[in-house]
Amino acid sequence: MKFISVLCLTLLSLPLTTAHAETAPLTVFPTEIKLQGAHSHQHLVVDQAEGSFIADRTHEAKIESLTPEICLVEGNIVSPVGNGTGKIRISLGDQQQELEVIVSGVGEVQPIDFHRDIVPILTRYGCNSGPCHGKSRGQNGFQLSLLGFDSAFDYNALTKEARGRRLFPPVPEESLLIQKGAAQVPHGGGKKLTPDSPEYNMLLRWIASGTPEKQPETPKLEKVTVYPPARIMQNEKEQQLVVTAHYSDGTKTDVTRLTQYQSNEAAIADIDETGLIASGTVTGKAAVMARYQNMIAVCTVSVPLPGEVDEQIYEQLPEYNFIDGLVWKNLKELKLLPSEPAPDHTFLRRAYLDIIGRAPTAEEARAFLTDTSDDKRVRLIDHLLEQPEYAEFWSTKWADLLRPNPYRVGIKAVMNYDAWIRESFRENKPYDQFAHELITAQGSTFRNGAVTLYRDRRTPDEITTMVGQLFLGIRLDCARCHHHPFEIWGQEDFYSFAAYFAQIKHKGTGLSPPISGSEEMIFDGPGGEVKHPLTNEVLAPKPLFGEAPEINEETSRREALAIWMTSKENPFFSQTMANRVWADLMGRGMVEPVDDLRGTNPAVNQELLTALGEDFAAHDFNIKQLIRRICTSYVYGLSSHPVERNMVDTRNYSRYYRQRLRAEVLFDSIIQVTGAKESFQAMPAGVSSKELWTTRIDSLFLDAFGRPDPNQDPPCERTTDTTIVQALHLMNSEELYKKVTGENGNAAKLIASDKTNEEIIDELYLSIYSRFPDAEERAAALALYNVDGTNRKVVTEDLMWAMLNTPEFVFKD
Repeated sequence: MKFISVLCLTLLSLPLTTAHAETAPLTVFPTEIKLQGAHSHQHLVVDQAEGSFIADRTHEAKIESLTPEICLVEGNIVSPVGNGTGKIRISLGDQQQELEVIVSGVGEVQPIDFHRDIVPILTRYGCNSGPCHGKSRGQNGFQLSLLGFDSAFDYNALTKEARGRRLFPPVPEESLLIQKGAAQVPHGGGKKLTPDSPEYNMLLRWIASGTPEKQPETPKLEKVTVYPPARIMQNEKEQQLVVTAHYSDGTKTDVTRLTQYQSNEAAIADIDETGLIASGTVTGKAAVMARYQNMIAVCTVSVPLPGEVDEQIYEQLPEYNFIDGLVWKNLKELKLLPSEPAPDHTFLRRAYLDIIGRAPTAEEARAFLTDTSDDKRVRLIDHLLEQPEYAEFWSTKWADLLRPNPYRVGIKAVMNYDAWIRESFRENKPYDQFAHELITAQGSTFRNGAVTLYRDRRTPDEITTMVGQLFLGIRLDCARCHHHPFEIWGQEDFYSFAAYFAQIKHKGTGLSPPISGSEEMIFDGPGGEVKHPLTNEVLAPKPLFGEAPEINEETSRREALAIWMTSKENPFFSQTMANRVWADLMGRGMVEPVDDLRGTNPAVNQELLTALGEDFAAHDFNIKQLIRRICTSYVYGLSSHPVERNMVDTRNYSRYYRQRLRAEVLFDSIIQVTGAKESFQAMPAGVSSKELWTTRIDSLFLDAFGRPDPNQDPPCERTTDTTIVQALHLMNSEELYKKVTGENGNAAKLIASDKTNEEIIDELYLSIYSRFPDAEERAAALALYNVDGTNRKVVTEDLMWAMLNTPEFVFKD
């Protein structure tokens, strides 16, 4: 009886159920339908609010024409019949809406423009894709430009090559283009067209009309848009997209049928060739690309974790700076919750490894762990940023990206380059100044290390791809040969940008690998132009976007480029560096890869990346300030241990993401723990591995743990994966054995000291894990010492070696 009473009271306290609640109204896109010409059409999308979500009801709704003499409806597509104003009705349940349809130009024959009307068909059905006729040498003697980037070339290939045998205007149906596309004759690409499709009929009309190339006053395509531009979807739901092309004369055309679609995370949100998104069961965000005629629009899809979370939880989360609030906002959208804060010893070790590239000593760990002040974490970050080791460690990150092979450009040139990079970080040189000096560098490779960039990269196209990727996060390499398939950059953009480097001159002995030891002068001189590879047109220097300073006697080409590139108004410059630093500190970039910022590869939290980039620029590109901003956020101090509502998260920073230590960090930490001495070729005694000026210096350990291959061209990628070789090296390395058991090492000093076994255990845990052992660990270690006949030296060495082989040491938590 008591249970029934409680249940009745509970039911009385509940709000009205959704069955009695007012049904949410339908919304229809587009709200205005204008059809121009007999071959036009318009896709419709019917949406309805469903709690905190918007559900696509398009394929559930009944859409019918009330004026069949004006327009017809098939599925969700409206087509014209006659000129005039018509109406359609959308019905779902007890809800109805009516829309006006304005039809004009049905009786007019619209002339076909090859570039506007035919190339999109070839692209949509993959005729000019990489696996088919768009490959570099074509397919079976027939070549088209990749994805239609050079439509004039495509027109000539279709109409003039092989004496025009692919087209037969007297009987269009017998044209080879039609017969192969419809698989009426053998075709390696399979059947692409059906005789009842609009695309089949468009090709027939074009051939029958004499295969015209251009029509006078054809409007220019200015942009494409996608509806919806963003959507939060529940698991295993669908969402129809509508893609609209906008032309220079103000007209708009539904191009949903002819658009190519691709999702960057198909497990989160996949999409088919009709533009229908299907969400999966994976929580996260996906970018769905809609590409039409080298124009791109993106729909961002978020799929939250199922279940409800009280919004007050997010409001009560701590916010140490703006980073936290923007991370919580993103987690709220995905219904994820953050982990608990990391314990002090984890934060301590994380900060040391991140900022100065080594683990703390036992003394440093003990001092921090016994400090009871509230602001000790902030003071630790400030302390580490002022250590000399900061500059050496962070220099290696840029040395990875910039440092060339000394056997190619010369040993002295590379040493000078490395010295310039390190001096820049020792001075805490502003990042914009660092980039400006590098881009405009002139002088001797023996006196100005920065000019080594231009000794290594000797042609404008080589320099362009490197500068665009490193400093702007824009990968231009594809645009060297054709229009970038997933971006807005084409050949004209690439070679106009390359023209900034066209007047770089070299004087002295050039490259002569494997020695290349001579001095070379780099300077700007008269002459030197870049031509478009197809048109042979001389291209003037032009930035990728925006306006650059005018080039004159006072402002050289490279000077103008450097000013434009490092401007506080250039978001790519600040965001690319902010993303690099964020990835180093947080385990994963907001954009991955970190140097590939584009609309079709969006940040997992663009609002945060924008804010971080703006903050970086507002503080005059101070790298230390950027690191401090991230490291003093609440998010940086989160534990890596998942909670129930973030186990599925691997990219939204609801918890810390563990990373294997970089090769130099792990090596230097081992040297510190063991107290062994290490020497390197071509280096003074006592230097750390992060001070090495080239990866050519031999080290089996550093190679095993993924330092860059010296034979690669920069930017170099490090190997971050764990391997069997690494595990075997730590377990069996003779050099590591010597370091642990050395007579002058830390293990020997502990054994010879008057410390008790318990104190030795504390020292080992503090120096290796940056923490005190817990009760169970202490008891287990003491048991090893207390076995009859045990050699204290052997136990101490074995315990040290065993701890060095554990994930707690090898990984940054």
